[in-house]
Amino acid sequence: MQLVLADDQYRDQLLPFAFTRPVGDLRCGILSIRRKWEMLLNVTEGTSGSLTRFYLSGRYPLVAGPDCHVINGALLPDESLLPMVKVLKPGQQIVWQDRLLAAAVHRDQLIGLEGLKPFEGLETIHYIGTPVFINRPWDIFTLNDAAIRADFQLITKGRKSEVISGTNQTFKPDQIFIESGARVECAVLNAATGPIYIGRDAEVMEGSMIRGPFSLGEQGVLKMGAKIYGATTLGPGCKVGGEVSNSVIYANSNKAHDGFLGNSVIGEWCNLGADSNNSNLKNNYSEVKVYSHSDKGMIGTGLQFCGLFMGDHSKCSINTMFNTGTVVGVSANIFGAGFPPKFVPSFSWGSEPEGEMFVIDKAIELAGKVMARRNVVLGEADKNILSHLYLMQLHPKADD
Repeated sequence: MQLVLADDQYRDQLLPFAFTRPVGDLRCGILSIRRKWEMLLNVTEGTSGSLTRFYLSGRYPLVAGPDCHVINGALLPDESLLPMVKVLKPGQQIVWQDRLLAAAVHRDQLIGLEGLKPFEGLETIHYIGTPVFINRPWDIFTLNDAAIRADFQLITKGRKSEVISGTNQTFKPDQIFIESGARVECAVLNAATGPIYIGRDAEVMEGSMIRGPFSLGEQGVLKMGAKIYGATTLGPGCKVGGEVSNSVIYANSNKAHDGFLGNSVIGEWCNLGADSNNSNLKNNYSEVKVYSHSDKGMIGTGLQFCGLFMGDHSKCSINTMFNTGTVVGVSANIFGAGFPPKFVPSFSWGSEPEGEMFVIDKAIELAGKVMARRNVVLGEADKNILSHLYLMQLHPKADD
């Protein structure tokens, strides 16, 4: 049966990260939500489809066979829900409150849909547990501790770690897993507070101090003297230095120099200039409020610690200071004196609230140059996504 990860009616709450990917491709823990479900359902990596917004479908197609297992892309697997999903029969769906968790349907029932809601006419199984969703951007880092632990068990079950070099200082080494080709020398690895996972061909340079839970993705690099507090995930191809705490950085982004990043989520192909810092705690210790694209204004997070949210392809210059709870859109280029606004729209140029926009041709050209440094080609589907988002920024009704 074909696996399909579907965005539901709450997808816009996960902007700016859902601007450029289906919700199922968000990363929380070591793996994306998609990869978690693929592994648990024994689905070959990369063969699952996506039910998402029309402008993303060229990059993330439905590719559904006639019989489909549809799973809510915001839903994290858990031990009580997984067995129910595995035994779903055609024509059945699992529903919790107003949200569809999973369904077994024919491909024709998905054609033309851009959002997942409970289907009419299907046999409904009401889930009585408490499902875990990624509902808001800050859920990505608040749930990261539990997600790293679950993914660590999933990935390493029945496998043996590469030998840990004797140049390292380790605590609870049975909770440290190093993949083949990884290089870790002269580092402090403390897994007493949570597991540490080092991906294939990654490198942890000398002097790094890691306190789990922690994950470094394939070909990622942790620079000399880095200080990492859990629960932190650095995606594949990332280069990270300085001090990082309870943050998630998606693939191929750089924070290569000193500076603090805490309680934050950084998208793909981003770059934080040297000595850039974010605040994650207000001076009066009150609740942090952030800009919500779906609510079109500031909303409370319920959190005392909350830092920076930066969409894909955005950059900031050296010594940038981000205020508590700052939200940056896609392909923004941030520079200038003082603090940037707490909301920086996509394709912003500079730090002024009503500043210029990054010209789309130049934004696409820059994205291509950045990706080429990792031997990745910016394809036509990716260019179309950026162009559509640019049009949305100029004319918000373009997304209707």
